[in-house]
Amino acid sequence: MARPSFPVPSEPSLRRLGVGGGGGGDRPLRAQLVVAIVVGLVLLAVPLYLWRRPSGTENAPATASADALAASLAADAAAAAAAADAAAENERVRLSPPQRVKCAASATARGQEGDLCDRLEAFEQALARAIRENVDCAPRTGKQGTINYVLTVDFAAKRVHMFPGKSGEWKGPLARKAAECVKRAMVVPDWDSVKHQYRFYMIAQLATYPPPGMSGGSVPLFE
Repeated sequence: MARPSFPVPSEPSLRRLGVGGGGGGDRPLRAQLVVAIVVGLVLLAVPLYLWRRPSGTENAPATASADALAASLAADAAAAAAAADAAAENERVRLSPPQRVKCAASATARGQEGDLCDRLEAFEQALARAIRENVDCAPRTGKQGTINYVLTVDFAAKRVHMFPGKSGEWKGPLARKAAECVKRAMVVPDWDSVKHQYRFYMIAQLATYPPPGMSGGSVPLFE
């Protein structure tokens, strides 16, 4: 049997034609797949980033609400201050904070004073109310004056007493008469309902009476 007359390609020639071994033809395909995957990930990541990216306005409603609340509180404070000023101008008597002069086992016993004494809030409020609601008890002098009302509270005897202290500008019979007038108008709290640590207390309340016509008009005061 005769052999073919054409020559058999050598191995180098086959490699140049791309049909030889070695798998070189798969490399372009793999590169294209990698590029496609990367492009796909980028196309997916960009919209997600744009969707989740902080816009800078997340806290805007809370900030606006806080600003509105602060403005409202400031307006309320200004209104309260204006009302307090107006009330102070119209008051016919001004009261200083009450002073706890003494607290002891009895009127003659040596006791404590100031912050060492517990506060009798019910009696302090009753004293302040009696002074404010009975301005007519003050002396008529035609000028500003002060009376230091001193209230003694005796739980053992369930009795109160009032007299003018030495620190007031008005003293003597006029001040004593004013203290007696305020005491008659004072509503004494229920003794059994008032909590207390001592049997005897002394409370002082300084009242300042402006001159007639300076606060709320003239004051009809007795002589």
